Amino acid sequence: MESRKKSQRPRSFISCVFLLCVHLQSAGAGDCPADGRTWVPSADRCYHFVHGEEDQIKSYTFERAKSLCQGFELLTIQSADENNFVLSYSPNVWIGNVNVWLGMYYDTNSDTMRWFGEKPVSFSNWENSSSVSDLLPVDTCVTLHTSSGKWEKVSCTDEVENGVVCETAQEAEPARQKPNALLSALVILSVVAVVGVSAVIWFLHQKNSPGSSIFTAFEFHPPFRVLDTDQSCLVEAEETDSMP
Repeated sequence: MESRKKSQRPRSFISCVFLLCVHLQSAGAGDCPADGRTWVPSADRCYHFVHGEEDQIKSYTFERAKSLCQGFELLTIQSADENNFVLSYSPNVWIGNVNVWLGMYYDTNSDTMRWFGEKPVSFSNWENSSSVSDLLPVDTCVTLHTSSGKWEKVSCTDEVENGVVCETAQEAEPARQKPNALLSALVILSVVAVVGVSAVIWFLHQKNSPGSSIFTAFEFHPPFRVLDTDQSCLVEAEETDSMP
């Protein structure tokens, strides 16, 4: 019985390590803000599409749009994939065509458009890049048309739009960060090597131990010995002759 328990220990150890590795591989996903609003994760970002009442006309100035995000950023689009994500998800929130405020402004220091957070504009999708805008540079903001996916420069003070999207980075959990794939492979290989060496040592120990056998744990030992019929009769006769 003891040998059988020993043989089960490596299996239990391997199972525990395997479950630990699977847990580490599946962990590491970030979290969106838990502030009671609906946040939609995509890549490493979270997005909140301001819904509003369907039976009311939505009308947001640029300043109102920023205040609705409550400390988070207005939508900043860094790639074509992100632009397409906003377009594909918009019908789940809004009916019809919507013009969404983008978190972009004109930087007078560099004379270029920049995202809030001082991020440069590395991707753009202007509606008509060849057209000349009559807006003053410092009064230039940008809106995204969900009907076409194109961007348009509009006045920050005179225009109102009907779409607001707030954005923030996903919050990573330090205790659940996804480990390196090479590190996980090394851990698994180390466990297999340790178990293999332990099995060889146990095998050699059982083989060299006097009076022990590898298959001792599986031998059948009857609980008591039963005498056959002839031996039982002989014992009874001897007991009878010895009586006075």
